[in-house]
Amino acid sequence: MFESLTDRLGSALKGITGQAKLTEDNIKGTVREVRMALLEADVALPVVKAFTDQVKERAIGTDVMKSLNPGQAFLKIVHDELQAVMGEANEKLNLATQPPAVILMAGLQGAGKTTTVAKLAKYLAEREKKKVMVVSADVYRPAAIKQLETLAKEVGAQFFPSSGDQKPLDIARNAIDAAKRAHVDVLLVDTAGRLAVDEAMMAEIQALHAGIKPVETLFVVDAMTGQDAANTAKAFNDALPLTGVILTKADGDARGGAALSVRHITGKPIKFMGMGEKVDALEPFHPDRVASRILDLGDILTLIEEAERKIDKSKADKLAKKMKSGKGFDLEDFLDQIQQMKNMGGLTGMLDKLPGMGNMGAMAKQTDAAEKQFKQMESIIFSMTPDERRFPDKINGSRKKRITAGSGTEIQDLNRLLKQHKQMQKMMKKVSAKGGMAKMMRAMGGMGGGGGMPPGGMPPMMR
Repeated sequence: MFESLTDRLGSALKGITGQAKLTEDNIKGTVREVRMALLEADVALPVVKAFTDQVKERAIGTDVMKSLNPGQAFLKIVHDELQAVMGEANEKLNLATQPPAVILMAGLQGAGKTTTVAKLAKYLAEREKKKVMVVSADVYRPAAIKQLETLAKEVGAQFFPSSGDQKPLDIARNAIDAAKRAHVDVLLVDTAGRLAVDEAMMAEIQALHAGIKPVETLFVVDAMTGQDAANTAKAFNDALPLTGVILTKADGDARGGAALSVRHITGKPIKFMGMGEKVDALEPFHPDRVASRILDLGDILTLIEEAERKIDKSKADKLAKKMKSGKGFDLEDFLDQIQQMKNMGGLTGMLDKLPGMGNMGAMAKQTDAAEKQFKQMESIIFSMTPDERRFPDKINGSRKKRITAGSGTEIQDLNRLLKQHKQMQKMMKKVSAKGGMAKMMRAMGGMGGGGGMPPGGMPPMMR
């Protein structure tokens, strides 16, 4: 996320963070480079000007000049100002109303609005413990209604049916009545997208808004459109009383122009960002954490929250008990570990949130190779019998031929997997003997000299 901005800002700040003393001259030079980095990231010009003026003003002030570590103090100023541009803190949805709380979703066609409705439904159900209903008021695209129905089933939300021969306002009002009868907490109303902002679209959504009076009106916009995202959001905000913005496709946005422009131009907070295609890939937007990620300072809090949600605690407890009882770490356990890592977004998703790991060319290449290797490992283990997974030592020459033929791999790929499993097995035995995962994590942190990663940047199983 925002790799090119992270790279450029990193280069701009590298020289100054090591300075023992800051002068107006070296501050000016760095601020100029920061300005160029932001413009290249497609951040809107008024935002760049306001941001750099504020950084310069604070940097030349006494709080930096008298600091014991001026370079680090300057980095903190950049971090704080990035956060201020995007909003001081995460702004939650306002659901404090007589149920159902109606949320109106607006946006251009192709921004990922219908998928975002489903993601938000899943988020509200799982993390806010709300009973959610969804309805599509997009009468121009029958496929959108069918798509929302399919997604609603996938995320476990109630779906209110609609059709192309109805009026959007009638659909929404009928859905509100149904939501009341079903004692639903939140009703998400999807609306029609257009390829561009036009008068007819605005008139229709204004009438819909006036007719249902939603507690939240969220604008869904593609982060990859850069400052155009902020300009489109402003056009909608001029016509509708928006309460917030959801940035989609933020995981594919290397620049970051939208994230840094939307709040300043519209005055409305970014409440969520979409971080992938899966229905659980929606994160609350925390400006402080995003600022840290942009500056490659990591986002450990989000990583911990993801781990708490996505790691299967029962499997982890089962493995701990198994290791304590002296039973070996077999290939079934090895497969579980690979799949748990995939649930966390794979190595790429995890590295993005670790300090100093967000944007390294060599690391990215290694990570891509590692992700491919994980997929290959899964294929090989899936080609084994349950008995072979539990007792890998039984895998002889003829079994190897059968397994590699079934997984489309070579004998050396299987041999490498078995060797890596042995290494992991030894590590697990040490962990079990010495008392727990915490010690292993501390040991791994010390091995890499930073970022909690071992030498070579890969976990032990990948080396």
